[in-house]
Amino acid sequence: MSLFSPIHHTFAPHVDARFWWRRTLISFAPWRWQRGRSQNMLRTRLREQFHADAFLFASGREGLCALLRSMHLKPGEEVIIQGYTCVAVPNAIHTAGGVPVYVDIRKETLNIDPERVRSAITHRTRAIICQHTFAIPGPLEELRAICNEHKLALIEDCAHILPDASGPSGIAQTGDFAFFSFGRDKAATGIIGGAVISRSAAVSAQLTHEERQAAAIPFSVVLRLLLYPCMYLIARPFYGLKIGKLFLFVMKKLHMLIPILTTQEKCGKMSPVLHSMPNACAYLAQFQLTRHQAVNDHRRALTRYYLTEARKHDWKFPAAIKDDLPMQKFPLFVSKPEILRTTLKKHNIHLHDGWTQAVICPHSVNQSAMNYRPGSCPNAEQVARSVVTLPTHPTMTMRQACRLCEMIESLMK
Repeated sequence: MSLFSPIHHTFAPHVDARFWWRRTLISFAPWRWQRGRSQNMLRTRLREQFHADAFLFASGREGLCALLRSMHLKPGEEVIIQGYTCVAVPNAIHTAGGVPVYVDIRKETLNIDPERVRSAITHRTRAIICQHTFAIPGPLEELRAICNEHKLALIEDCAHILPDASGPSGIAQTGDFAFFSFGRDKAATGIIGGAVISRSAAVSAQLTHEERQAAAIPFSVVLRLLLYPCMYLIARPFYGLKIGKLFLFVMKKLHMLIPILTTQEKCGKMSPVLHSMPNACAYLAQFQLTRHQAVNDHRRALTRYYLTEARKHDWKFPAAIKDDLPMQKFPLFVSKPEILRTTLKKHNIHLHDGWTQAVICPHSVNQSAMNYRPGSCPNAEQVARSVVTLPTHPTMTMRQACRLCEMIESLMK
């Protein structure tokens, strides 16, 4: 089983038979790739679920950039974000003309510490971003009170979570704005894509303009995006034999694989040109949302299992994790995480997910280009040095989870 069934975070984690069928249907309808009714259907679904205006862009980071522009963020104005975040967030702030201000996290939640937020507010502060890390709900009530007191905008970063009828309650309902990602390993996927919701009429009017002015993704790029599931499904069963890794390497060299982050983005240079979400990707994201409850329930089942194993073996994990959360991944704190990940890789278990070794993730990012001052977020730095995350994606089976926990326990001993 281990040789041909890799345990992973990123090898097309959403691509099962039903997703593959939908991807095949849209692949044979190229006249629907760039514009079509799926875009309107996805907007409508988000608008009805969150009772707010909804707008689509090619990624969550572009959606955040469009939002900040629509808020008329002035050059030099500040947006408070947490340490231990994705490079996409500070990049979007920089591109919109703002300055990211990093605030430390609480280790028990992996989310921003409201007590430290107050001391970071200045006369230049315009907004606070509440990140729901790995689907652990952020401190929305505390941040809402702070924003009301100082007349600041509250933006929810929902890149790791898309709530369903079972909750978590309050997510994307408390902030003035929220943005989502439909990337390859997010809560729901369209291969690429992002969305913004707005509860401000003035900002919504400007977002409408930004969405209409967004450039279309080139036809050839959409084609390569639709080929992505094919390439990873070919590589996935042979990754343990090194053949799959070689195949993906060749595809990258041939520019057949679209990188999640470009070299320029890792250096803090995000393009100011925004793009619309292709209708083909909206079609896949809309399909994902029709079965989102089942996907989230699968994540909850894996979360409960990991929680049970963690408590049984006395593993360390964030105390805020509850067994009813649809975790995007399950974090553990270990003393030598890189040794653990490297050892597991020899058994075809791939836990390198980018959320390790650096406060601004992934660790390949030029940290100095992000305006982060080393030592300013000690909790975030400690988490980045000690965290290992376990997969909860739709194609991760309970059998694989059992094997993974057995391997971890044997190595931890």
